[in-house]
Amino acid sequence: MPVIEIADVWKTYTMGTQKVHALRGCSLEVEKGEYVAIMGPSGSGKSTLMNVIGCLDAPTRGMYRLADRDVSRLTDDQLAEVRNSEIGFVFQTFNLLPRQDCIQNVELPLVYAGVSRKERRERASDVLRSVGLGDRMDHKPNELSGGQRQRVAVARALVNRPAILLADEPTGNLDSTTSDEIMRLFEKLYRSGNTIIVVTHEDDIAEHARRVVRLRDGSVETDRSVAAPHMAALSDAELDATPEAV
Repeated sequence: MPVIEIADVWKTYTMGTQKVHALRGCSLEVEKGEYVAIMGPSGSGKSTLMNVIGCLDAPTRGMYRLADRDVSRLTDDQLAEVRNSEIGFVFQTFNLLPRQDCIQNVELPLVYAGVSRKERRERASDVLRSVGLGDRMDHKPNELSGGQRQRVAVARALVNRPAILLADEPTGNLDSTTSDEIMRLFEKLYRSGNTIIVVTHEDDIAEHARRVVRLRDGSVETDRSVAAPHMAALSDAELDATPEAV
């Protein structure tokens, strides 16, 4: 059963006397464990689709089921619960709290979920180690490189064990070497069974996915599987190495 089912979804905004159709009968299914890139030109609807998938916005009409729940019928409070428990968000601006260290930033979703302090600390420590930051737990964001800050953001997105990792331009603020580092991390997460959706306008980032969905004028224009990226041939040890070392 798909983890995401979107069927004939429309999203219409009223701007003065005008109605703007950001999504026009958009339909999409994503299976558990897929690695999907969503692309499209400016105004294609990819940001609106991301907001719908992430339960940040509700469809005007149409059906959206996430992990077999009809999201389109949930209240605002229920949507907030789904966002915190089912979806991990990664943004290009990191969105880390500057006065909190790494482990405190990663614990934040668990605080909102009411998890005990002991369990929060254990889970945050485990996920930081899993993204290669076991030796940076007590560092604050300004003591980290851009790639390390994005790894903290990924760890925070994973700490609630979400059904989906949703990444919006995750390498937009990073140089090419650091971008490669983050895409290596995404490859490892994909191999571990995570469902990953990356919204990007960059072809080289989309090429890391196994499926590319292109939007135009608010609906799916093309949906195709892509050849396995070069990282698919790397071992886990090679993925852990710095890009320059491989």
